[in-house]
Amino acid sequence: MTELLTAAQMRAIEKAAIDSGEVTGLELMERAGRGVVEAVFEEWPELAKTSHRAVVLCGPGNNGGDGFVVARLLKEWGWEVEVFLYGDAEKLPPDAKVNYERWGEMGEVKPLAVDQLVRSEANVSGAEILVVDALFGTGLVRRLNDEICHIMSIAAATDSFAFSKWVFVDMPSGVCADSGRGLRAFDPPLPECAITVTFHRQKLGHQLADGPSECRLVVVKDIGLNSSPGASAPVRPRPAPQGGGEIAPTPGPGANLGVTSTSDPILAVDAPDDSVFKNGDHKYSHGHALILSGGAGKTGAARLAARGALRIGAGLVTLGVPHEAQAEVAAQITALMMCEVGDPGALSHVLQDDRINALCLGPGMGLEPARDLVPVALQQKRATVLDADALTGFADAPEVLFDMLHEDCVLTPHEGEFKRLFPDIHARLIAPATTGPAYSKVDATREAAARAGCTVLFKGPDTVIADLTGACSINSAHYDRAAPWLATAGAGDVLAGFIAGLLARGFVPMQAAEIAAWLHVECARTFGPGLIAEDLPEILPRVLQELAT
Repeated sequence: MTELLTAAQMRAIEKAAIDSGEVTGLELMERAGRGVVEAVFEEWPELAKTSHRAVVLCGPGNNGGDGFVVARLLKEWGWEVEVFLYGDAEKLPPDAKVNYERWGEMGEVKPLAVDQLVRSEANVSGAEILVVDALFGTGLVRRLNDEICHIMSIAAATDSFAFSKWVFVDMPSGVCADSGRGLRAFDPPLPECAITVTFHRQKLGHQLADGPSECRLVVVKDIGLNSSPGASAPVRPRPAPQGGGEIAPTPGPGANLGVTSTSDPILAVDAPDDSVFKNGDHKYSHGHALILSGGAGKTGAARLAARGALRIGAGLVTLGVPHEAQAEVAAQITALMMCEVGDPGALSHVLQDDRINALCLGPGMGLEPARDLVPVALQQKRATVLDADALTGFADAPEVLFDMLHEDCVLTPHEGEFKRLFPDIHARLIAPATTGPAYSKVDATREAAARAGCTVLFKGPDTVIADLTGACSINSAHYDRAAPWLATAGAGDVLAGFIAGLLARGFVPMQAAEIAAWLHVECARTFGPGLIAEDLPEILPRVLQELAT
């Protein structure tokens, strides 16, 4: 798992290093500036071969100080460099002021204003330049004022700048480092060719909301910091299901999660260790999942979920099907089993089998059946995935659902379902951001998990997973893991099945949600364009085989 930091956590790491005497702030700024230049030359090797022209936009804080270092290093490389400062040089922080003065020995610092930019653009018209955005990095705490927004819009829209190469230092200016949301009154045109260079670790905003689309490509540069802002502890494995055999408590992506405070780092979900799919003695040692289906003509979603649960390793998967849909389902399944579940009494009878250790309710289920059957399922206190109709069925009274939930539940809402269950939290999430750090999807998911008392997987390209302890991770389908073709009907049903299958295998809810989310994206990436939901379970064996090699 990879740590993702908030701006405050990053500042705390830097302060700890400085206070310990292992490094000075000035040395960190020098390392950051060198990291930016290194990243530029690594991404565009042709820029290192001959001299070019750079326009460096420096802000009033330490991000601007990084920009002055970049300007000086490029000048020493033989480049023509033009530097603009937004703000009063006399009010720069001490380390930034030193680098401002060092640059002053080599070149001029112009005030950042519209007329200056227009004049600069006229001078470089037709030439390829590098634009360095060192205006506002991770420390942005308020919405950008109209003046700087106007200046930035001019810079972004001016032809010579817009079609140049851009490098953003830490974050594109105006994007909140903690949420990925814009703290500005406009959405600037995005440069075609850009990278974002950050230091030590990625920040939350690189993975959330609009952050990925604005950052374009994120490069992390080491600046010699080894501190970590939070501790972690091993996860507690779920006891093996009844029926014999062992489920190895082998760590998956969530195994180093022991986060109990929102000040601890958020983790980016990485590939699971292939040992999490260790074979057991027999089918019951891998658990038994029960997936409830909708009525006639509405069984496809549950069948997708069931196929996903079986493919991901549940020893047995049974579809609970209303009487009128049994012939339809029987004609479609082979390895899956089927039983009749059409009312609460039938479900109670089926659940007398203690070997059924994981449930999935919601896909294609229908709202009325969900309201009838979810309470029965939750009374059993078994690991349970609630998706789709099992969530929407309680939209009018979400507190009724919350009162029934237990810590072994996983809720998997998309944004619409999240809004119906947590309308006040969702309202905060979509409200215009006016101060930083802005309320983020991480904040919203953590708050929802605390209210529900269980694990919540808030779906999207920036899927966020949190449990009732405050543990939280992000499964980002951006950058080199982008899989836009995953936006297809039924994909969410397969994800619910993946989670249910892992719960049957014995994973705790947080682990099951993380591993399932990662594999879900990886299946889509492996299959590629043209993907439909049925392809996800079928490509999973190939993904698992590649993990093992």
